[in-house]
Order: sequence, then structure tokens, then C-alpha cells
Amino acid sequence: MTAPPSLRPGPSTTAAPPPAVPVRRRVRRSPVTWVRGGGPATVVFLLPMLVVFGLFSWAPIVQSVVMSFQETNLVTAPTFAGLENFRTVLADPLLWTAVRNTLWFAVLALLLGYPIPLVAAVLMSEVRRFKGLYSTLAYLPVVIPPVVAVLLWKFFYDASPSGVFNTLLGAVGIGPVPWLQDASTAMVSLVIEATWAAAGGTVIIYLAALTSVPPEQYEAAEIDGASVWGKVWHVTIPRLRGVLLITFILQIVGTAQVFLEPFLFTGGGPANSTTTVLLLIYNYAFANSLGGDYGSATALSLMLAVVLGVLSAIYFRLTRSWSAS
Repeated sequence: MTAPPSLRPGPSTTAAPPPAVPVRRRVRRSPVTWVRGGGPATVVFLLPMLVVFGLFSWAPIVQSVVMSFQETNLVTAPTFAGLENFRTVLADPLLWTAVRNTLWFAVLALLLGYPIPLVAAVLMSEVRRFKGLYSTLAYLPVVIPPVVAVLLWKFFYDASPSGVFNTLLGAVGIGPVPWLQDASTAMVSLVIEATWAAAGGTVIIYLAALTSVPPEQYEAAEIDGASVWGKVWHVTIPRLRGVLLITFILQIVGTAQVFLEPFLFTGGGPANSTTTVLLLIYNYAFANSLGGDYGSATALSLMLAVVLGVLSAIYFRLTRSWSAS
């Protein structure tokens, strides 16, 4: 009968503790080291730029905040009004008309200006010849001065039968359309011009983003029998999700600041159907018979700045999360 084997302690299975991570300590530089390292020279070179930036950027912002709590028209001496300017603006029925018009402009601009650049970029990416020419033509409206573009389109929108667009419609038997004189067509006319003017830059952004999509994914989709739009839906859009989201936020911020088109095309008419928030701010400040209500104008500007600040914070947060992923 053999004796049972002796039980010997085996090697320990407990893992060794990880090495301690060295803690980086911030080295405090003495004033002498800062002087020898060129610190005063850096301050001297930066000081003029900081002064100019403060005078032309931060000083107007601070002045606007102060004026929003004052009753002033830049003619008589300002008096402290507290929150009265904000109450006046919020009680103005034209404010809510301007907000509705701005939201309506944003909705129309998103319906037209959001998918059209994506479709154009996808079609241009499929082109094998003259791609550079098409990219140049798509970007050309962006380099045209905005005022020139609006005046050109205002000529196209001539309501007479001899107007450019009405002449084209008359060739197919459609009567003249009062593009800018009718409340039902004025806002759509503004959005069409704004989409034409801004779509080129978005097309270039999408074209640059499309180069990051691996060709192997398109080849795999073709093997699976996907059509061109099937590849767009299942390959392109998922890969461009971050870019699409960022351009969406940027377009909302841009449409909230629309001013040039309603100001030059219609002046806010007909019957305030194209009066936007920025145009209302302009009217408070410069179109008042009493010399301008700058207190109400700056109060509304401050409220709009808060809304745009929230949208900008969302944009930067999305940008950071998209870059991390």
C-alpha cells in the first residue's frame, strides 16, 4: 500500500500589485526664471492685441448688457429702467410674430438646405470626370458677395410678367407669381435664395467627409446588391453621422440669425410675414420715430444671445464627443 503523496503548497496565484504611477508635480517657476525666459517680452507683444480685442469685442458686449437695463436712445441721457425693457419686448406681439417667422424660416431652410447639399455631394462623388469643375461650380455662390446675390435674385423675383422667373413660368402656361409681394410665397422665396447661397460650402464639407469612407464598404454593399441610394443609406449616412449632426446644429444657429434676406428683399413685409428676430432688433434700434429704442434692442439681443449660446454649447459638446469617438 503506497503512501498518499504529500501536499506541498503550490505557487501563489495572487497577482502582483501594479507598479505605482508616478505623480507629476507641477514645478513652480520663480519670478527670476519667468523674467529670464522672456515672460515680459511676451506680455509686451500680447498687450496691444489684448487691448484691441477688449475694445472691439468685450467692451461692446459689456456696454450692450448695461444698455439693456437702461432707457436710452443715444440722444437723451440714459436712465436706469431695470427689467422694463425685457417686459416691453416680451409684451410686444410683434416679437412672437418674429419668432414664428424665424422658426418657419429655419424649418424651410432645413427641409431644403439640409438634404440638397448631401445629395449633391453624393452625386459629385460618383462622378469620375470633371469633378473639380463641378466642385467649383457648387462653391461659386459662396464667393459672391451676399448683397450682390440678394439684389440679383430680387431682379429674378420681379413680379411683372417680364420677370426672369415669371417669364419661364409663362412659357409653360403659368401666370405671373408675386414672389415677394404675397405673404404665402415671400418666405419660401427668401429660403430658396438663402439655400442657393449657402449650399456650396456644405457640399464641400460633405465631399471632404466622403473621402474618409473606406471604399471596401462600398464594394461590400455592391456585392450585396445595394443600389446607389442603398449605399448612401446603409454606408454613407452612418459614416457621416457626426458631420451631419454638426452641420444640423450650425444650420439652426445660422437660420436663427437671418437678417440680410428679409431686410433687403422685403423689409419684413408683406404684413410682417418675413420679419425675423434680428430684423426686429434692427427696427427697435433704427426704425423708431423717437430716435431708436436701444434699450429694448439690446434686451432682445441679449435674449437671443442666450439662446444661441445654448445652441453653441450643444455644438461644442457634440464636436468633442464626435472627435473622441
